[in-house]
Amino acid sequence: MFDRVALPRVAPFLAYLFFIFIADMLARLGLAADDLRWLYPIKIGVVLAMLWYWRRSYTELSSISLRLTAMAASAIAGIVVFLLWINLDAEWMSIGRSDGFDPSREGQLEWVLVVLRIAGAALVVPVMEELFWRSFLLRWIDQSEFLKVEPRRVSVKALVISAVLFGFEHNLWFAGIVAGLAYSVLYMRSQSLWSSIIAHGVTNGVLGIWIVSGGHWTYW
Repeated sequence: MFDRVALPRVAPFLAYLFFIFIADMLARLGLAADDLRWLYPIKIGVVLAMLWYWRRSYTELSSISLRLTAMAASAIAGIVVFLLWINLDAEWMSIGRSDGFDPSREGQLEWVLVVLRIAGAALVVPVMEELFWRSFLLRWIDQSEFLKVEPRRVSVKALVISAVLFGFEHNLWFAGIVAGLAYSVLYMRSQSLWSSIIAHGVTNGVLGIWIVSGGHWTYW
């Protein structure tokens, strides 16, 4: 899994998870959420640096071969996933309860944190996650030499397994599975990873705006 082809797609994702683990451990040790508020920008900065370092390895991102209609379809799919995400929140559809992220202090929003959070979620996370979940894992389940697997040839088994794992990466696991299926199908149909990146970015971006406009901090 960690050869020279897979590593650039796996390592940024593992770094992202490592920071989640660090934040959880620090919180358990008694650090207040206010003390950890700048950990997210650091996490995004590390992931972005890793993506930039390995940028030449991402051959699937070398050109955007999507037509405007395909881009629009991806954007619409991203909005649909957002609407499903905020509605598929029944108790049985979630694991525990997320503490979320509140970028306000003494009732005032810290806009630098807000902008960094939304930018990270909409521009960096989709690239990192789509490289791991769709470009790598979705195809790797079918064949270890995953770059040889055409997205449209991915098996139903790989589609389901990767979507379920993607779902359980999130607190709202059921919504996560739905999102994983949607992004995977876009990738498989378009043959371009940019389609799922655009959809994922739109979902996260619109979600961020909705969270800030309504104070729905637990969704972060």
